[in-house]
Amino acid sequence: MVARKFLVRHDDSTFTVDYDTDDGFEVFQFQLFSLTSIPPDEQKIVGEDNDRIVSDDSDLSAVSEKLQLLSITADEARKPEKQEESTSSTAGASVMSDEELARMLQAEEEALMLQQYVASDNSMEFEQKVRPYISQVLLYEDPARQEAARKTVPVDTLEEKAFVSLAKEGNLKPSKIEQDHAFLLQLLFWFKKSFSWVNAPPCDGCGNETTGQGMGDALPSEIQYGATRIELYRCNSCSRVTRFPRYNDPLKLVETRKGRCGEWANCFTFYCRAFGYDSRLVLDFTDHVWTECYSEALGRWMHLDPCESIYDRPLLYEKGWKKKLNYVIAIAKDGVYDVTKRYTRNWNEILSRRTITTESSLMSVLTSMTKECRRNCTSQVLSVLEERDKIEREALERDLLSTDDAQIYLPGRQSGDKQWRIARSEFGTDSLNSSTCEVRICRDEHVTKIYNAFSSILHKFVEDSLIASKGVEVLKILRATVVDLKKLPYKKRRASLKSNSIVGTSLLHRLLPSFKEFLIALSLKSELDSNGTVTVCLAGDPVPTALALPVALHALDELISDLSKCDNLSKGSLTFPLLRLNRICSGAVLASGEELPFGIATAAFDGTRMSKWEEPNGAKGCWISYKVSGNMQELISYELMSANDAPERDPMDWVVEGSNDGGSNWHVLDERRSQMFDKRFQRNTYNIKSTGFLSNIFRFRFLAVRDSGTNPRLKLVALISMRSKVDIILKLGKVNAPIKIFGYSPMESDIARKKILTRSARNAWELGKSLGVQIIGNEEDVMEELMGSLVVSFLVRLAAGFRVDIFRYTSLIAFVFEGVFFCSSTLTGLGRRA
Repeated sequence: MVARKFLVRHDDSTFTVDYDTDDGFEVFQFQLFSLTSIPPDEQKIVGEDNDRIVSDDSDLSAVSEKLQLLSITADEARKPEKQEESTSSTAGASVMSDEELARMLQAEEEALMLQQYVASDNSMEFEQKVRPYISQVLLYEDPARQEAARKTVPVDTLEEKAFVSLAKEGNLKPSKIEQDHAFLLQLLFWFKKSFSWVNAPPCDGCGNETTGQGMGDALPSEIQYGATRIELYRCNSCSRVTRFPRYNDPLKLVETRKGRCGEWANCFTFYCRAFGYDSRLVLDFTDHVWTECYSEALGRWMHLDPCESIYDRPLLYEKGWKKKLNYVIAIAKDGVYDVTKRYTRNWNEILSRRTITTESSLMSVLTSMTKECRRNCTSQVLSVLEERDKIEREALERDLLSTDDAQIYLPGRQSGDKQWRIARSEFGTDSLNSSTCEVRICRDEHVTKIYNAFSSILHKFVEDSLIASKGVEVLKILRATVVDLKKLPYKKRRASLKSNSIVGTSLLHRLLPSFKEFLIALSLKSELDSNGTVTVCLAGDPVPTALALPVALHALDELISDLSKCDNLSKGSLTFPLLRLNRICSGAVLASGEELPFGIATAAFDGTRMSKWEEPNGAKGCWISYKVSGNMQELISYELMSANDAPERDPMDWVVEGSNDGGSNWHVLDERRSQMFDKRFQRNTYNIKSTGFLSNIFRFRFLAVRDSGTNPRLKLVALISMRSKVDIILKLGKVNAPIKIFGYSPMESDIARKKILTRSARNAWELGKSLGVQIIGNEEDVMEELMGSLVVSFLVRLAAGFRVDIFRYTSLIAFVFEGVFFCSSTLTGLGRRA
């Protein structure tokens, strides 16, 4: 082992990298990846002393300690353009060079010539294989069957999830087309969880494992539902024989909800038709079946594999499963289509494997079957279908010219027994993931509002001298109401706050005003009827409530846990982490990688345990950055939570950095080593060691996981909250420039127990207006809360042109109305003239 310290220069930055030569070159590349965001396959490393390229064959114990890192992609981008811009049909896509295209066309021509010798002009074998599926897909069109299928789907739940998924992207008012697209994806995810994969069925008698015994004869009751193939299995314990009919009737599959890829695709395509989506059953001659639906949102056909719960990844089979495809045929009520070109980037290789019939014979039989399917269509419908066919043919040809996306890693097959998948050579990586991810905006304002709302509740507890245990009981009532609301259909949420033997009705009524901010954060309102019953119901659009309820539930769990550990509930105890104020939100997130579609980077900040950020290669080093919106912030603390499973994937070593120039230079704020999460969903809190540094972007570099030897991933439920100091702008009419105020959160003041000096709120209000202070809010509400003798003095000093630095607030009350700050406070540090 040789320990080396390298100075690596990249662009205008220099990084110090500590490295153990026994770890191998790949680990060194990933270290550089975590620092610079340049993927290993795009790195070019050269010695600054001798310009020698450092590669996997280099002896890292002997190379120069001064290295330069170049991006291969950036180098290529700086080269002079040799070609004209691509046409509009391929704009935005990565296309082949002229030389690559010429090679492909030549290979295609050679494959077609070879096919003339090995393939038959007789298309009967092909037609016999495809034709049975035409009658099968026509079963999907029966209205009675469709209605029966729809009744088995939790439509309200899937609609809610669809709206929430759109809301997380910032789309609170989606169009009908966007709603339909989102619902289709939720239907796919639901189907994956509700349908069962059968390797060998359990014994019908005792439920134990069985072993295959070959095929049996179909019974009339099985033939009735299209089961012509019957697999037999003998129990390993009781020797009973269990039958596994391979049903083809989609409505029967809605009942049994089990099978292999044939049953899965058959049933899911039926569900898609039942909900009105133009759908196709897609037959892969190398033994797989899936679905295609026409997406109005995308303006094209979209691949959906219900077995894998993966959508719009047509290269899954060639790239992920390593399949040697030949024919991929889509069958629908209005035609039969050869869509093989959508699923390959190696068309000439596939041509060499298409030996059942010649391409001309294939085209002829497909045309014939399609005409047969359309024989009853009106001229208007035929015109629409023919135009769509033309657009699709053009798109398939363009797809062939697109280059592979090297940053997307497609998984091997996940459905089926492991040994069965290995035997079929379909075993590969275990997830769909990306080595880079797009910049994503956090839509988490509701999370910050929920945590802030706990302030008024806890202050009311203190004001009414409630002991901590009784406060816990109040919060449990609030939690029970949230649970009741969450169980109800999202458009009809209405539940009661129910008192109990510990928390009586009168106390609940007295505390009700303090719940107002919490309910508003959830887009809810309270109603008090004549019987004294407090009802909580929707205040308007149900989607913000659906988005916020899971966050509120988990936030209440944390608050109940923290308050249960509180010995003495007083003003002095209302500090972090009992109160999590000033949570940073609405930033832009970028990460070194993510798992699609459920382990994306913004999941680290969405405030709920139901999601998590997962970095497939995180054990070797990874990072996630957060660019704040608005003014620069000083980070004072952050929290990490472990995920629901796999403790070996927990982060163990990391560095937190801040940048005040958008990420060009970084300042270390905090560094942790050998951190452990003893249980799942454990929240650990960390205070920043290096304070006083204002940043507009923060970066977490995770250097090691708990056990990198057993799993390459890093998994993290949340960077639940990053908290900053107060950073407010006061705009005064008599001051030329905005005055920036920095100070500690009032809840954390170390002299918060000092007496708050009070004076007429009216005086402060009138003076503020006369000085041109912009105040947003109801005048009476502001006046009621605006107290403090030195508030007046503070405004006078500002108007007189003094520069004011606030080092701490001594009260427990601070109000901000859209960027305008008032507090009932003793202000120190009022200082010299500007």
